[in-house]
Amino acid sequence: MKQLFCFLILLFCMSFSYEALAQEERATPKSGEGISGFLQRNGRTGKAYYQEFLELNKKQLRGKEELRLGVKYLLPPLKKGSGNTAASSNSSASNSSASNSSASNSSASNSSARSGNKTIREPLFGKSLAEVKVTGNRLQGACFYVVSGHGGPDPGAIGRIGSVELHEDEYAYDVALRLARNLMEEGAKVYIIIQDAKDGIRDDQYLNNSKRETCMGAPIPLNQVARLRQRCEKINALYQKDRKSYTYCRSIFLHVDSRSKSHQTDVFFYHAPKSVNGKRLATTMKNTFESKYDRHQPNRGFSGTVSPRNLYVLANSSPAGVFVELGNIQNTFDQRRFVMSSNRQALAKWMMEGFITDYKKSK
Repeated sequence: MKQLFCFLILLFCMSFSYEALAQEERATPKSGEGISGFLQRNGRTGKAYYQEFLELNKKQLRGKEELRLGVKYLLPPLKKGSGNTAASSNSSASNSSASNSSASNSSASNSSARSGNKTIREPLFGKSLAEVKVTGNRLQGACFYVVSGHGGPDPGAIGRIGSVELHEDEYAYDVALRLARNLMEEGAKVYIIIQDAKDGIRDDQYLNNSKRETCMGAPIPLNQVARLRQRCEKINALYQKDRKSYTYCRSIFLHVDSRSKSHQTDVFFYHAPKSVNGKRLATTMKNTFESKYDRHQPNRGFSGTVSPRNLYVLANSSPAGVFVELGNIQNTFDQRRFVMSSNRQALAKWMMEGFITDYKKSK
């Protein structure tokens, strides 16, 4: 009898251990994936799962709400009745009959949305990231025109690390794609004005240079005024239609500054001189970045600025906008802000959060 009792206890302990092990599920994120998208892919959606994930992975996250490639994160246990939808989601994505037309003809995130499962297909993000799951609604009802500076025959500012050239248009474009994807995940309608059908979101430190970029399929002129006029006219044509459906339409122009190598700068923001909404947006962006630096680098401080400037794209595009200089491409310390893909992702995420705050203020 005693032996039978001991055997039953041992059997219970073993089954309990197996259950505990089964519940401890880990997974690694994909390139460019945020926490919401990562949890969605693994069948865990909603704020409860998000908060539980943060609590379970405090050590791995190191105080940041950002994922690192190659790290295995502990997934929250699935709630009863929820079921793991990751496999079915991936299956539906791979079997999708969505259009595979060229990226240059893609006009907006919502144009390729599939009804029912809140998934957007955007080939510009690259094969592995083309399927965008809408995991939030904080920007539902908002419309954005995301513009990376220069492109096509004009590389913009050029920095160097050893023999490697860093071209402004390539790094601004990568940040622009990441920002666009983040905005889509929160339910926004997004237009990517400058496009490269091949590049997609890249995690390389040194981004290959090319002249493939177009203005939504149209060749980009070399002449500066013609180039800027082209993108403004494209934005304005889209805005004339969008303003009937969206009360909040904003443009953002992403650039990388070029100054002396010794001049380290923080991200700074310009708005059109007479634009009330543009000034509020630029100030909100700056405050968002400042709070992020206070949290993640409390001893560093943040010296980014907001100022009015009569730039062509701000003066000649209809929706309120912000012009963002991401740093000095010549400075060794600022270059880290561009060459590390995790930093490019952080820039995109913080700008997205700035938009969310500004959108709330506009209501």
